[in-house]
Amino acid sequence: MERIAAQLGRAVQGKPTQVQDVVTCLVAGGHLLLEDVPGVGKTTLAEALARACALSFARIQFTADLLPADILGAQVFHAPTATFTFRPGPLFRQLVLADELNRAPPRTQSALLEAMAQGQVSMDGNTLPLPAPFTVVATQNPVDFSGTYPLPDSQLDRFLMRLSLGPPAPDVEARLLSTRGAHAPLDAVEAVSGPEEVSALRAHAAGLRLDDAVAEYVVRLAVATREHGDIERGASTRAVLALGAAARARATWEARDFVTPGDVRALLVPCWAHRVLLRSAVQGVSARDEAAHLLEEIARKVPAPR
Repeated sequence: MERIAAQLGRAVQGKPTQVQDVVTCLVAGGHLLLEDVPGVGKTTLAEALARACALSFARIQFTADLLPADILGAQVFHAPTATFTFRPGPLFRQLVLADELNRAPPRTQSALLEAMAQGQVSMDGNTLPLPAPFTVVATQNPVDFSGTYPLPDSQLDRFLMRLSLGPPAPDVEARLLSTRGAHAPLDAVEAVSGPEEVSALRAHAAGLRLDDAVAEYVVRLAVATREHGDIERGASTRAVLALGAAARARATWEARDFVTPGDVRALLVPCWAHRVLLRSAVQGVSARDEAAHLLEEIARKVPAPR
C-alpha cells in the first residue's frame, strides 16, 4: 500500500492524506467518487492508480448523449457466419474512470449500478462477470450544475468514499509550474503492484478483526445520524458495512490485525458525508461541508470505546 501511495504522490503532489484514502478505498474493495472543480488532478489520480497497480484501464467521458450500450457493449452482427457476437464495452476493465458522471442521463448512470454492486453485467439474458479486481472511480463538478443530472441516492450509496482534492499548496503549485514542461506527471508513475496483489490485499483486509466494542461504536454513530435533528436520513446499514470495510483497510496501513476506534473516526466523513441527507435545501460544496461538519459533531459527542 505504501509503494502504491508513493507512486500516486509522484503524479498528484502535496496530497498525502487524499492519496492514502484512495489506496485505502481500493484495498477495501470499494468505489471512489472524486468531487471537485476542474483542473485539480482528479483524472490524473485515477490514471496513476491504474498504472501503479498494473490494472487494465478505461476512461469514459460521460455526456448527455451517452447511451448504456456505449458503456456496457452490444451485440454485433457478424455477416459471414450470420451470428451475433457480444463486443464488450469500456466497462470491462479492472479500473474504470467515469469522468463527469453526472453529465449523463439517469438511464446511462444506472448502467453502472449492477456493475458496482455485484461486479457483473446482465446483457440479453446473460450474466457476464467483470474482470477482478473491479473498481470505478467517478468524478463530478460540485459547482457547475448546468446540464447535469444529479446522482440518485441509490447510486451515491454505491461509492465507498467521496473525496475532494482541492488546490495544492503554493510551493507545490510553483514546483509543478517549473517542472511540467519537462515531463508529464504520469511519466513518473511505475507499476509497483498487480491485480493479483490487489486482490490479495483485499482478502487480507477483509479478514482483520473488528471487535464487538468497535462494531457497537460504528452502530452508535449510525444511530446518532438517524436521530440528529438536522439530518433527514441518516446512515444506512450499507453505510455501516462500508465504514467497517474501510476501517479494516486503514488498519492494514498500520500493520495491525485489528481495527481501532481511530480507524473508524478517521474515515467517518469520507465514507458517510455523501450518504446522509440534510434537512436544509443546500447543494454542492455547501451540502458537502455541512454534512462533514455534522458528522464531526456527532463523532465528538458519541464516546469511543477505550
